[in-house]
Amino acid sequence: MTKKTDRSFDGIAAKFARNIYSSSKGALRQAVLLRDLLELSQLQQPCQVLDVGAGQGQVALALAARGHSVHLTDISADMLQMARQQADLAQLQQVSFEQVGLAQLAAAKPGVYPLVLCHAMLEWLAEPEQALAQLRQLVAPDGVLSLMFYNKDAKRFANMVFGNFDYVAADLQVKKKVSLNPQQPLVPAEVLVWAQQAGFRLQGKTGVRCFHDYLRDRNLQHSHFDQLLALELQFNRQEPYASLGRYQHLLLQAV
Repeated sequence: MTKKTDRSFDGIAAKFARNIYSSSKGALRQAVLLRDLLELSQLQQPCQVLDVGAGQGQVALALAARGHSVHLTDISADMLQMARQQADLAQLQQVSFEQVGLAQLAAAKPGVYPLVLCHAMLEWLAEPEQALAQLRQLVAPDGVLSLMFYNKDAKRFANMVFGNFDYVAADLQVKKKVSLNPQQPLVPAEVLVWAQQAGFRLQGKTGVRCFHDYLRDRNLQHSHFDQLLALELQFNRQEPYASLGRYQHLLLQAV
């Protein structure tokens, strides 16, 4: 059996930006995350924010533009370079960058940050359960971890709706991996158990792309984006819609 390793996006950062961040799903994801984050008490005054696995840092840079100090980290030099270019273009202050892995970061800066972001990273890691414990080390007492991850329950549901029965029967496994599609989606109930064991309490849950990915006419994702976004924001904290989001966004308070 091949040993699992953490995924780096060096070499395909531009493709990632084009296919993910510049798409309707990327715009919707950023809008949902910012809505959730800007309601936090930690961000009602200038705050020290750490973004782990920041990628190109759209959310972190949006917080920096609102006066918060942000430190972006990633194992991909290409991703960080693109984030740095965006920060320079926007002439953002109080922004720093570091190419470093989570384990090394947790050992170097324990309990420092009132707000830690970890978005769309957990599903690319070899040991996601261990990552929750490492993330807990970075969060200050009573601080918050903003955790977004790829939802296996929603992936299964979507593939059933689209008629991919063999794929579902194979537990969503394929021999050829799609480079931009996470192949280790996570079961939300398991992630919540890991978080509680690591020392977090659930403060809030939001579904991300609860309706977007299920539209029969994919053209509507772009042509009616404003309507779609408004409905996502209206319903994505309510069940059953929240649990159908292709991603889950959990706000976890350190206890």
